[in-house]
Amino acid sequence: MRLHYLQHVPFEPPAQIATWAKAHGHSWQGTHLYAGEALPRITDIDAVIVMGGPMGVDDEAHYSWLAAEKAFLAAAIAHGLPILGICLGAQLLAQVLGARVTTAATKEIGWYPIELTTAAQAHPWFQAWPESLTVFHWHGDTFSLPDGALPLASSAACAQQGFLWGDRLLGLQFHLEVTPASIAELLHHGQAELVAGDYIQTAAEIMANADQTQRLTPHLEALLDHWLKHNSGSSSLIH
Repeated sequence: MRLHYLQHVPFEPPAQIATWAKAHGHSWQGTHLYAGEALPRITDIDAVIVMGGPMGVDDEAHYSWLAAEKAFLAAAIAHGLPILGICLGAQLLAQVLGARVTTAATKEIGWYPIELTTAAQAHPWFQAWPESLTVFHWHGDTFSLPDGALPLASSAACAQQGFLWGDRLLGLQFHLEVTPASIAELLHHGQAELVAGDYIQTAAEIMANADQTQRLTPHLEALLDHWLKHNSGSSSLIH
C-alpha cells in the first residue's frame, strides 16, 4: 500500500511505524509540514498517518499549514482513506470529525497506564491487549469523543485516550511508535515542559523505562496490521 505520513516537527517522526512499513514492503512517503512541503494528492495515496507535535489544533496563526492539513484530512475522510492519528494527529482527526479539542486538566508526560474500555476489549483488533497497558504519553490537550466513534481507552489523567471510527479512522492519544532514540529527541526539545506535576515524570524516570518500547512494538504492529488489512480494498466513501 502507498502509505503517507504527515510530520509536524523534526523531533516527532514515525519512528517504529517507518520500520514496520518498510519491513512489510509498503510504499512509504511523507510530508514534513514544518519544512513547507506540499501535501500529496488524495488519489496518489492509500492511507494516511498523522504524527504528533507540540502545537495545538487551533494554532493556525503560528502554523499556517494547519488549515490546509485539516482540509486535507476532511477530503481524505470523504474519499474513504484509512487514517491513523497519533497525539496531535488524533486531536486533529477528532476535530475534523466534529469533536471538541480542549486544554486538558493536567499534562501527562511519561510512562502511565491506560485502561481499555469494555468496547475495546470486545473488539477483534484488541483481543491480544491486556486490560491495562503502560504506554508513553506527551500531551497537554484532549478531545471529546467524535459522534459514532468507539472509545478505546482512558487513563487517570485523561478520559479519552483513543477512538475508532468506522474501522478506518483510528486516533491514539498515546504513543506506541516511540523508540529510545525518539524519546531522547522528545526530551531534548521538550525539556521545558518537564515541570513538577502529578502526571509528569522527570527525564531520568522516562529514560530509565525507555526499554519498555520493545514491549509496545508488538501491540503497535498488530494494530497496524489489523488497520491496513481491514482497509486493503479500494477506497470508498465512508457512510
